[in-house]
Amino acid sequence: MTSRSPSPPVSGPVILSDVMGSNRTISLFTSSAREVDPVAKRLDDPKISTTVLAPLNSAISDLPHKPWENPSDYTALGANAYEGPDGRAKAKENLRRFVEAHLVPVAPWVEGDRVKTLEGTEVWWEEKDGKKTIQPDGIEVATISNKVANGEVWIIQGVRRFT
Repeated sequence: MTSRSPSPPVSGPVILSDVMGSNRTISLFTSSAREVDPVAKRLDDPKISTTVLAPLNSAISDLPHKPWENPSDYTALGANAYEGPDGRAKAKENLRRFVEAHLVPVAPWVEGDRVKTLEGTEVWWEEKDGKKTIQPDGIEVATISNKVANGEVWIIQGVRRFT
């Protein structure tokens, strides 16, 4: 009887989805990104470059509403705007827009290059006095936490306007 050694695990390059989950300071954004199927697939694909503008948990917690809420939905539909199948679909769409507003489809991202986020709004970054700032929102970059095969994770101190 011959003994076989187990095959070594198959591994590939480190990718965005590998590193985002290990950073507790952006766990709220990471959880949201995982809930949006096309985004989760993008972050898992080593061939698609993305710069993730991941807001700190504190920035998301400081929002006057949840990322899946749009104040105009409450105005138009009332307090039960997100109830039932239509409401859940609306919340899912709002969450997708929120997440995609924080994804830039290039990496590396060069200073001054104006690029449309996956949500469709134009962004660029500037560096002044050693501080990187995402424009046009004026959000300071706390750090670039990871550079991996399919992109970079930039931790930002605010939330991009997305509604």
